Amino acid sequence: MNFPESLYYSKEHTWLKLDGDQGIIGITEFAQSELGEMVYVDLPRVGQAFAIDAIFGSVEAVKTTSDLFMPVSGEVTEINSALLKEPTLLNNDPFSSGWIIKIKLTQNGEPEKLMNAIQYKETTGH
Repeated sequence: MNFPESLYYSKEHTWLKLDGDQGIIGITEFAQSELGEMVYVDLPRVGQAFAIDAIFGSVEAVKTTSDLFMPVSGEVTEINSALLKEPTLLNNDPFSSGWIIKIKLTQNGEPEKLMNAIQYKETTGH
């Protein structure tokens, strides 16, 4: 199982990649493996703002539906519209082509409250 060290991780199994005040958010490889094959993704609109831990969308797998929680506060600047046609990108490439949204961070200091790769790996038992 892959736990990229350059990312931040939330307890709700989302990851955050930072570039200044911009961020990319997706779900972890662990999360997609637990959920199973993705069949649908509900994405927010560009311009929507969300607080940390707010639900920003959902993913539907063959077995279940799961809410997506914001790892940090931010405003959506881009959605991965490829997921609407091909939700299995979340399964096949969760850390690259399977990203979910891009955001502009709106609160300083929140990424530091997230887990690093080692901490997240420990919480998953892998």
